[in-house]
Amino acid sequence: MTAVSEAEKAKFFEQVDQASRKAVWCALASVEDGAPRVRLVHPTWDGEVLWFATAPGSPKARQLRANPAVDVQYQVSPPDFVHVLVRGRAELCSDEATKRRVWDVLDYDLSAFWPGGPTDPNYVAVRIVPERVELSKMFGSQEKRVWRR
Repeated sequence: MTAVSEAEKAKFFEQVDQASRKAVWCALASVEDGAPRVRLVHPTWDGEVLWFATAPGSPKARQLRANPAVDVQYQVSPPDFVHVLVRGRAELCSDEATKRRVWDVLDYDLSAFWPGGPTDPNYVAVRIVPERVELSKMFGSQEKRVWRR
C-alpha cells in the first residue's frame, strides 16, 4: 500500500483485526542464538499495534530482549483461507500503566495465567510495532495487500 490516507490505513488495519480474530492459530517467530524459534501465542490488535502477554522470565521474553525482531503469522482455516503476516519489533512493557491497559485490551482472561491481576510481577505486556503487514488469501497468492511503515 503506497501513499494511503489515514482512513484507508484504518480500514486496512480493521480488516487485519477482523481476519486475525477468525484465526485458530497464531505463531510468533523470534530469534535465539541466530536460530529461529516459533511458538503459538494469542495476540490482540489495538489499532496498528499488536499486543500479547508473557512472563518476564519466559524464553520468549529472554529472546525478545536479546533480539526484538519478530514475525507473526495468523492462519484462518478454510473456507476463508486468509493469512495475516506481520514483521516488526517487539518491546517488553513492564510499567504498571501499560500492563493495566493491555490487561483490558487482550481478548482473553489473563487471570488464568496471572492470578495477581495486572500488577502481577510474573506478567509483562509485549508490544509489537509492525514494520510490514500482509493480508492475503491462499498463502499470499490471492488478494494480497501489503502495508509498510
